[in-house]
Amino acid sequence: MTHAAQPQPQPLPVPAAVGELYDRLTLNAMNDGAFNPNVHIGYWDTPDSDASIEEAMDRLTDVFIDRLGADGSSHVLDLGCGVGGPALRVVAHTGARVTGISVSKEQIRTADRLAAEAEVADRAVFQHGDAMKLPFADESFDAVMALESMCHMPDRQQVLTEACRVLVPGGRIVLTDVFERAPRKEARHPGIDKFCRGLMATMADIDDYVALLHRSGLRLRGILDITEQTALRTGQELAKSAAVEDRPAALDESNFPFSEDAFHPSDLAGVDAFGCLLVIAERP
Repeated sequence: MTHAAQPQPQPLPVPAAVGELYDRLTLNAMNDGAFNPNVHIGYWDTPDSDASIEEAMDRLTDVFIDRLGADGSSHVLDLGCGVGGPALRVVAHTGARVTGISVSKEQIRTADRLAAEAEVADRAVFQHGDAMKLPFADESFDAVMALESMCHMPDRQQVLTEACRVLVPGGRIVLTDVFERAPRKEARHPGIDKFCRGLMATMADIDDYVALLHRSGLRLRGILDITEQTALRTGQELAKSAAVEDRPAALDESNFPFSEDAFHPSDLAGVDAFGCLLVIAERP
């Protein structure tokens, strides 16, 4: 009887190194003229949706907005805020105040600039910080979002425990995370390994996710496999872009580290084992 090979232990991300990586990626994107305020995957509601990848990225933020329950009186924490695109959309659509943190100083500088240009710097504030040790008092936020940032955290348990601490009772956390979908193959797809190495990430253990939330003090409200709407389609769309001779510089493999074995998002095209979870939980 043949058993699927167990995945090799994944090196834990180091926050300072992740910050330096995203400093470089942010500067590269700006210098190459291919800057996008959304540093995350897209969401297509239906398989036949003709939404562009830019529209799908905004749609994923809207999926978060629908589940956060935020309004004009809310204060939302954005864990791993990138350059602030999703946070600014939350402000525009709900009127909420948003505080974003990132381990990348360049991302924070850029997010501050974009908030000022949008004339919402009074409602969208960004600061350099580590989700592993949040610099905020207990019960400071009405909602927490973590859009495609959990995979860069060295300890998901600690991050979720910190998120629970800063949430008010009844406050929600909405997040996406990546995981290996069953059934596991004999050997992991090389695109997944390149993703983990190139972006200093780890894959979540889906079998432990509900317990992980409970150990953090959170109550599960929903957990969905949204791979078909997100990661799978994103890889396909970027593979199409990569096939175009004059593809945007932001999609060029030279913008990623490890040039000999560089990760490019199109490496995950058609890799249905690379899963994406949408998780909704709240502090009781």
